[in-house]
Amino acid sequence: MSTASNGSNGKTQAPDPHVQEVVRSAEQELFQLLQRRADIMKRIGTIKQTLAGLANIFGDSLLSDELLTFLDRKSASRQPGFTRACRLVLMESGAPLGARQVCEHLGRRFPEVLERHKDPIASVTTVLNRLVDYAEARCFLNESGRRVWEWISEGGAAGMLLHGEDASISPSAKKQ
Repeated sequence: MSTASNGSNGKTQAPDPHVQEVVRSAEQELFQLLQRRADIMKRIGTIKQTLAGLANIFGDSLLSDELLTFLDRKSASRQPGFTRACRLVLMESGAPLGARQVCEHLGRRFPEVLERHKDPIASVTTVLNRLVDYAEARCFLNESGRRVWEWISEGGAAGMLLHGEDASISPSAKKQ
């Protein structure tokens, strides 16, 4: 009769205090890195929205070809990704959107992106929820009880700059 081998020959071992410390240290560092990633993704979104807002006000000629391509304002040699397309639709929307509305916008602006998805609404919902996880968007229920999503920096960072507000202040902090 043999037991599954996990290095302990089937016996329960008391965890080594040094191993426990390594695990605690790695866990702490992982959580710090995940928080930094969320902060960086939020800041990237704010900067992208600032650039898009400035280009809307002063014209696309303000931005380099590389930035125009990155912001999906100029056609690239490859099709924009699904997440990027959803992000752009949400970012440019003046109001919160439901998943079906995002699909409609995508269908008009990026029809080739939608064609690759068997269930576009489910795919859009997944991406929108991921944007919430990245702290780029927020989700809430509208008046009719349906989930809607909005870009987290209402009015755009460019609008905040034009109105003398500090674009580095968290939009969620402003809403409280």
